[in-house]
Amino acid sequence: MKIIEQRLLRGPNLYAARPCLLTVLDLEDLYEVSSKDLDGFTDRLLAALPSLMAHRCSPGHYGGFAERLRDGTYMGHIVEHVTLELQCLAGTPAGFGRTRRVRGQPGRYRVVCAYKDEHVVTEAFDLAVELVRALAHGGTYDMAEPLAALKRTAERHAVGTSTAAVLKAARRRHIPYFRVTEHANLFQLGWGSRQKRLQATMTGDASNIACRIASDKQLTKALLKEAGVPVPDGSVLTTAEDAQRAARRLRGPVTIKPLDANQGKGVTTRCTTPEEVAQAFEAARKHARSIIVERHIEGQDYRVLVTGDTVAAASLRRPPTVIGDGRRSVRELVAIENQNPARGKGHANVMTQIALDEHAALELRKQGMAFDSVPPIGVPVTLRGNANLSTGGTAEDVTDLLPQETRDTCVRAARKIGLDVAGIDLVCRDIARPLDSQGGAIIEVNAAPGIRMHQYPASGTPRDAGDAIIDAMYGDRDGRIPIIAITGTNGKTTTTLMAGHCVREAGFRTGVTTTEGIYLDGKRIVKGDCSGYWSARTVLTSPDVDFAVLETARGGILKRGLAFDRCDVAVVLNVSADHLGLDGVNTVEELARVKGVVASSAARCVVLNAEDRYCVRMAARLREQVEVLYFALDPDNPVLLRHLDAGGRAAYLQDGMLVLADGNRHQALLQARDMPSTLGGHARYNIANGLAAAAALMASGFSNEEIARGLASFVSDGRSNPLRSNLFDVQGVTVVVDYAHNPAAYTALAQMAHGISRGRVIGVVTAPGDRRDEDLQAVGRTCALGFDEIVIYESQNRGRAEGAAAQLMLDGAFAGGAQRDLVHSRLNGREALRHGLSLCVPGDVLIFACGSSLHEVVEALRETDPVSARRIAEQAALLPA
Repeated sequence: MKIIEQRLLRGPNLYAARPCLLTVLDLEDLYEVSSKDLDGFTDRLLAALPSLMAHRCSPGHYGGFAERLRDGTYMGHIVEHVTLELQCLAGTPAGFGRTRRVRGQPGRYRVVCAYKDEHVVTEAFDLAVELVRALAHGGTYDMAEPLAALKRTAERHAVGTSTAAVLKAARRRHIPYFRVTEHANLFQLGWGSRQKRLQATMTGDASNIACRIASDKQLTKALLKEAGVPVPDGSVLTTAEDAQRAARRLRGPVTIKPLDANQGKGVTTRCTTPEEVAQAFEAARKHARSIIVERHIEGQDYRVLVTGDTVAAASLRRPPTVIGDGRRSVRELVAIENQNPARGKGHANVMTQIALDEHAALELRKQGMAFDSVPPIGVPVTLRGNANLSTGGTAEDVTDLLPQETRDTCVRAARKIGLDVAGIDLVCRDIARPLDSQGGAIIEVNAAPGIRMHQYPASGTPRDAGDAIIDAMYGDRDGRIPIIAITGTNGKTTTTLMAGHCVREAGFRTGVTTTEGIYLDGKRIVKGDCSGYWSARTVLTSPDVDFAVLETARGGILKRGLAFDRCDVAVVLNVSADHLGLDGVNTVEELARVKGVVASSAARCVVLNAEDRYCVRMAARLREQVEVLYFALDPDNPVLLRHLDAGGRAAYLQDGMLVLADGNRHQALLQARDMPSTLGGHARYNIANGLAAAAALMASGFSNEEIARGLASFVSDGRSNPLRSNLFDVQGVTVVVDYAHNPAAYTALAQMAHGISRGRVIGVVTAPGDRRDEDLQAVGRTCALGFDEIVIYESQNRGRAEGAAAQLMLDGAFAGGAQRDLVHSRLNGREALRHGLSLCVPGDVLIFACGSSLHEVVEALRETDPVSARRIAEQAALLPA
C-alpha cells in the first residue's frame, strides 16, 4: 500500500461538516484482498489494537467492526478504522470515517477520517498503513513505541486545560474560533471586526502595560495600596545580605519570591531564620535578578477569578501534600500520588504532578524530614510552601463563601491593574470574613490565571470559569460578522462583486474574495484566484471587515473545505458540466453535491436558481429552519410560482424589471437596462446574477433602495471585473472579453452578442485541456451553433499534447454541422484574436474567450493596432501610474 495524495479538509466539506483527512490510497498487491482471505490477520490486528472491538461499524453494535473483519472487508476500510482508533488512543478522539473506490482507477480508494488535530491524524494514518501492511503480509508489529510517539505528538500540539475550557464555552455559544499558530495557545475568536484574541486565559483586551504591571509584583503592590487594597509590607532587594536585613526589620516570618516570575516559581514561605532566608533567596534568584522580601501573611491561600466586573469563582488552594502510612517513604508516597490519572506534566491535566526538588527538600526540612523519611500513619507531609496548582497543589471551591466586600476588593484590584481577566491571590484565615477584619491581604495579581482549579476542583462545586471569560469578552454576542457565500458553475465572480459593491455602498466595510483576488473595502490586496479556504480566512481574520462576501469555488471546497463553519446566506447560481473528471467529480450530479456543501452551511437562508433543476433539488436537503429564496428570469417558472403562492420570498424578472417579492408584496426594484453590467439588458446572465445578488441582500436585511442603488452603480469592466464581459471598441468592432470556458457560458455569451451586434458575431474560443474529451467537443459544438464564425485556439493544454484540445473542439464544431470555411484554428490566443478581428467589419461583435488576462488582448494588438492596444490598457488600468 502507498499514499498517492493527501488533503486536510479543514472545514465543512463534501464528506462531513467537520474537519477530515482525505487520502487517496493505492492498495497495490492487497487490492481485492479481504481480511477473510488472510489467515490469522483479524486475530493479529485485534491483538495489536484490542480497543477496535468497541467499533460498531455497519452492524451498529459493540464488536460490529470485528464481525466485518471476520466476514471479510477490504484494506482501505481497515486502514480507516485503525486511523480513527489510533487518534482515540493518542487522546484526540474521532469517530467519523468513510472509504470509497476511486472510479476508473482499480486498487485506489478515497479514505476519509475525521480529526481533531491534523498533526496527529496524518501521523496516525501513516502508522495505520504500516500496521495493516505488516499484518496483511503475515508479519508482526510492535505498537508500543509508535503509539507512544503518536501520544507525544498529541501532547506537543495539545491545547492547555485552561484554554480548552474557554474554547469549549465558545463552542457552546457558537462563537467561531481557530488556532492562529500551530504551537502556541493563541486563538482568534470571532470574525472580522468582531474578532478577539485569546492566549491561555489572557484576552486581547488586556493591554501590554497592564500585563507588565501584573508581572512586576512590587509595582502591583504599590498600585493596589494606592487603591486602598490590603497588601503585605515588603521591599525589593538584590543581595542575600539585604534580604536578611529586610527580614529582620519585618520582625516575623517572611515570604521570599522573585519580582517577576509566575506559577509559584521560586516562592518560599514562612522563612524565620537568616539561614532559611539566604537559602530561599538563592532559590528565587534562579528566576529573577530582583527579589521581594515581604511579611508572611498567616492563613490559607486563596485564588479569586475576576472576569470583567464580577467575581466568577474562588478556590482554596492547598499545597501538595501526602499522608503518611507508617511504611512508605515520602519519595514513595509522592510516586504513588503522581500515578493519579488526574495528574500530569505541565498544564495538560486537571492537576500537576508533584516534584521532588530543592523547594520540596526545604519544605521537608522545616518539618524535620527528608525524601527518604517515613512519616507516621495519618501525618500530613507538605511538599511546597505555596499552593499553586502548577506545582502540584489542589483546590476546593469556596465561591459561595466570599463576602461582598471581598468581591468588591478583588474587582477593584483587577481594574486598578487594568486587567479584564485576573487571578487575585489572597491569604487570610477565613475567606468568609472580610480581609480587613483578620489582617488578610492580596499578595499577587495574575494576568493569565489558570482556571483548572475552578473548572475541576478537588472538592466543592465546579465553576465554569471558561464561560465566565467568554461572557466577559462577548456578553450575549457570538462574534460573527455577516457572510454571504456564493457558488455555482458560471457567474460567481460577477455576483460576488455585485453583492460586495452593494454592501459597501450601504456603508459597511467589506471583505470580498473572487477568482480575481481579495478585496478589502473595495481595494484589491491580493491578485489571483482567491476563491478557496485561505483567501476566505484572510477576509475573516481581517479586523477591518464588517461584512464578508465570499466566492466559494468547487476547487477550494474539494481541496480544503470551507473556511467557515456556517454562513448567513448561501447562493447557488447554477450547476452545469464543467471540471468533470477532476478530483473524483465525474457527473453533474456529483458536482451539484459539491456545490451543495455551501448551501448546507447556511444558517439563515439559501438563494437558489428556480430554473436549474440541480439547484431546486438542494432545497429538500436543507435544514428545516433555513429559508429558501428563489430567483428566476422567467416569471412563469412553475417552481417560482409555487414558492410565491406559498408566501415565499423571491426575485424575478417581469417585463424588463427586477422584482423582489417579500412574501406579502411584489416590489419593482429597477429596470434591467439600468444595470450597467447587463449591457442595456442584453446580458441576461448578468440580469440573473443581479437577481441572485438582490435576493441574497434582501435575505441579509438590506432595503430595496440600498439594493437598487448598488446594482445601478455596479460596473463590470476591465478595472472592476476583468474578463467578465468587458467591452472594448477596436476600429468599430465591439470586442467582448470574457472568461467563458464551458458550453453554458458560451451559450449565454452568444445570446448577448447577437443582441448588441449590428452585424455578425465572431467567436474566438478556447477551453482548458484538462476537461474531458466530450466536454471539449461540446464546447466546439455549442460555439459553432451560437456564433456566425469561430476561431478555436489553445490556452492551457494541462497535460495534453499540443493541438489535441483544439482538435477535439474542431471535431465538436463539425459534428454540430458547422461549415468548414466558417471554422478556423490557431495555436495561441494572440494569433487567434488577430485572425478573428480580420474576419470582422465595423458593427460586428467579436467574443474573445480569454483564459489568462487582459494583457493578452493588449499584447495581441500592440503591433497591428497600437492605438487600440493603448486605449484598452488605459481602460483596464494596465498601464503604470
